[in-house]
Amino acid sequence: MTDLEPSRKPTRVVLADDHPLFREGVASLLGRSGDAVLVAEAATGEEAVRLADEMLPDVVLMDLKMPGMGGTEATRRIVGHNPHIGVIVLTMFEDEESVFAALKAGARGYVLKDADRGMLLDAVRAVARGEALLGPSVARRVLEQFAQVNPPAPESTPSAPSLGAESFDELTPRELEVLRLIARGLRNREIAGRLVISERTVGNHISNIFAKLQVADRAQAIVRARQAGLGDEAGKEGYDAPGRMRPVS
Repeated sequence: MTDLEPSRKPTRVVLADDHPLFREGVASLLGRSGDAVLVAEAATGEEAVRLADEMLPDVVLMDLKMPGMGGTEATRRIVGHNPHIGVIVLTMFEDEESVFAALKAGARGYVLKDADRGMLLDAVRAVARGEALLGPSVARRVLEQFAQVNPPAPESTPSAPSLGAESFDELTPRELEVLRLIARGLRNREIAGRLVISERTVGNHISNIFAKLQVADRAQAIVRARQAGLGDEAGKEGYDAPGRMRPVS
């Protein structure tokens, strides 16, 4: 028995890379996966944007360095046109400028081309579920950057004043609303019920929040939100006992 449920449709993927041999290798990998199908290939950023609009795939695998429009700008346009499409950057570049530019553009995954092929399939599956996945070295850079931006305050130093929602001006109003509910400890299912949207849509919003705030997981997003004063009512809904946060999905 395979992990793929009989009723579940294969993940539809568009691949954007200007190297034909590399595209051929990825196409073969996806073809053997059993739960993903390559529906189109692009050699430029412009083609990737056009094909994403036409094919409406679940996932776009995006190289950063291509002729014409680069992968970062193509990612920004694809996510802007179709927020439900999950973009995974697939590149040789792991410098901080490339990583954070792609994440800010809306990428939900960042995998190096020399990574284990299983990592790429894991990323495709995770992003198709509305999650985010970064390669180990990339995740480490994100965590290091997060630590530099948010150094621990000495115990004797008074708490900084709350910055409020204005500190998240990169988020859309809906993403900010989702972040506020995350900070209150609500699970995805509860957020979906509160906002009258699907759990998949909630997952997509959360993935965009992670990318825009440059955080690696839900716990870090909660920390950022609480530092800014969001979710002050967490004691009413998100905690089973003082100081103990209940598990979140």
